[in-house]
Amino acid sequence: MQQPSVGTLPVVSRWQGRAIGLMDLDAFFASVEQLDHPEWRNLPVIVGGSADRRGVVATASYEARRFGVHSAMPSAIAEHLCPNAIWTRGDFARYREVSNQVMSILVDETPLVEQVSIDEAFFDITPGRFSCENPLEICRRIQKRVAQLGITCSIGLASNKTVAKIASERDKPRGLTVVPPGAEALFLAPLPVREMSGIGKAAESALSAIDVHTLGELAACDPSKMRQLFGVLGPRMVMRAAGRESSAVRPRAQTEEIKSISHERTFANDLTNAKDIRAAIEYVAALTGTRLRAKGLQGTEVTLKLKFDAAHVKTACSRLEAPTDDERAFGRVALSLLGEIWQPGLPIRLVGVAISRFGDACSRQMSLFEEDRTDHRNPRRDLRSLALATDEVKRRFGEQSIAYGHDLRLQQTLSNTTPKNKRDF
Repeated sequence: MQQPSVGTLPVVSRWQGRAIGLMDLDAFFASVEQLDHPEWRNLPVIVGGSADRRGVVATASYEARRFGVHSAMPSAIAEHLCPNAIWTRGDFARYREVSNQVMSILVDETPLVEQVSIDEAFFDITPGRFSCENPLEICRRIQKRVAQLGITCSIGLASNKTVAKIASERDKPRGLTVVPPGAEALFLAPLPVREMSGIGKAAESALSAIDVHTLGELAACDPSKMRQLFGVLGPRMVMRAAGRESSAVRPRAQTEEIKSISHERTFANDLTNAKDIRAAIEYVAALTGTRLRAKGLQGTEVTLKLKFDAAHVKTACSRLEAPTDDERAFGRVALSLLGEIWQPGLPIRLVGVAISRFGDACSRQMSLFEEDRTDHRNPRRDLRSLALATDEVKRRFGEQSIAYGHDLRLQQTLSNTTPKNKRDF
C-alpha cells in the first residue's frame, strides 16, 4: 500500500471537522477484465467498440494508457497508437456485480455513500458521526478490502467534495491523497482551472480571456464579476476554487428524482434510407421502453434526437395524452417527429429516443400491476404483457434471444460503440 500523498501539506494525526472521501476505481472495466483473464495481466487491454464500426474506448488499462490511449478516444486512433492491444466489448453485468461489491465495502464504513457512477462514489467519514476512527485509517482499510476483490482504487480525502474529487486524481493508480482541513486553498491554488469539475473548454477559454489560469487566480476573482460572465454559477466557481464548497454527501435514496429515460445508438454506416431510419427509431424506442419498465416509470413527453455529424444534432419533442412505458405508443410519436428534423438524403449517424415528464410514483406502480393482468378484451394490455414477457426473456437469455423486424434490419449497421455483454476479441 502506498503512503498517502499530500505534497507539502501537513498530515494531521487527529482530524478536525468534515471528512469527505472520493473513491475512484482504477481503470475499472479493464481491471475487471484482467482479473477475469489472468493471462491479460500486465498487457494492454482496451474495453470498447471496434475501429471499423465507429467504436470508442470505454476504458483502457494502464499498460495501454502508456501508449496514449484514453477513455472516449475513437477506437481507430487507439488501434493506431496501440496495435498490439487486447480488445473486448466488455461485460457490463459483470462490472455491475463488482461495483456492487465495492459499494458494499463503503456502506460497511458509513451509511453516507453517494455513488456518482459505476466506478466512483463519495463517502462521509467525519469523526464522531458514525465512528471516532481517524478518516485516514478508514481510507486505508477501504483500499485494502477493495484490493482483496482483485482490483484497486484511488481515494481523495478532504473536507469537501470538490477537493476530494481533485485529490483522487492526483496519484493514480492505488493512490491515497489527503488534503487536511485548512489546507484546501494551498492545495488548489497552483492547479489549472480545468482540474475542477464543471469547468470545460468553453469556461476555460472565457477564464483565460481575463487572465485567469489557475484555481488560485479564480479564487481571488470578484464573485460579482464572475456572475456577469457565468451567471449564477460564477460565484459558486469562486467559492469552490477557494476550497469552501460545503455540499453534503447524499445517499442514493436522497438523490434527485429521475427526469428522463433515454437510449441512443450510433451506426457504423450513416443511415440515409427512410426505411432504415424508421427501423432505427423503432429499435431505439424499444430499448427505451425496456428501461422504462425496469424503472417502473411512465412518461408523457417524447423526444427524438438525431445526430448528423460530430457538430450537428437536432431534437424534436411532443406530448402524449396519457403516461406510458409502451414503445408501440411513444414509438409512433417519435416516428411522427422525424419529418420535423430530417430531410430525405441527409445522412444520420445517431438516433436517440427519450421519455420524460413522469407522473405520480404511486399511480405508476399501481398501473403497472393493473396492466400485468392479461385482458383479451383490451389489446393494449395484451401488447404490454407481451412487452413485459419479452423483457424477461432478454434479461434471462440475452438481448439477442428475441429479435423483431427492426432489429434484424439494423443488425449489420449497428455500431458497437456501447460495450455489450459478449466479448469480442
